[in-house]
Amino acid sequence: MQDVVLAMLAKEPAHGYELRGRLRAALGPLGEAMNAGQIYVTLTRLAKAGAVTSERVDGSPDRPDRRVYALTPAGQERVTAWLAEVSWPKPDLAEFHLKLVAAATAGLADPVALVDAQRREVLRRLREAQRAALDRAVDPVAGLLLEGVVLRLRADLDWLEACERMWTEHGRTVRS
Repeated sequence: MQDVVLAMLAKEPAHGYELRGRLRAALGPLGEAMNAGQIYVTLTRLAKAGAVTSERVDGSPDRPDRRVYALTPAGQERVTAWLAEVSWPKPDLAEFHLKLVAAATAGLADPVALVDAQRREVLRRLREAQRAALDRAVDPVAGLLLEGVVLRLRADLDWLEACERMWTEHGRTVRS
């Protein structure tokens, strides 16, 4: 969650309520279950780690004062490293989706390039799993696990193809 919040701040500084709104919009129905307090706890931890700074901004008569958060250079470095990370098959799909949204929104990276990097990693892992599954010395019970890994990786590839189609089309729409 910390990396997602940092990436959402990469475009522009924001207060916690704005960040929560951005995350909910990016996640659609899945965002409804998000705990609002988690954003503020995450921002506090990021501030202690030196990844963000905050500034109190006066409110208006109908709005309270707010704390606006911005990335530090260390926070920006962390976002850059997170965008370059390929950690399949471990990723939380919602987190990867948010990585694509944040990268596109803040102009940090091309979402299609991120999908392509993930695809290369999944294909590498798929080749490894298929080689291991074909090994005749593998115990049938372990072979069943390997078969599950292969099926999961194939499903992940299908999902990445869907991501690429959507972001390619989205890019054409934005340029038009």
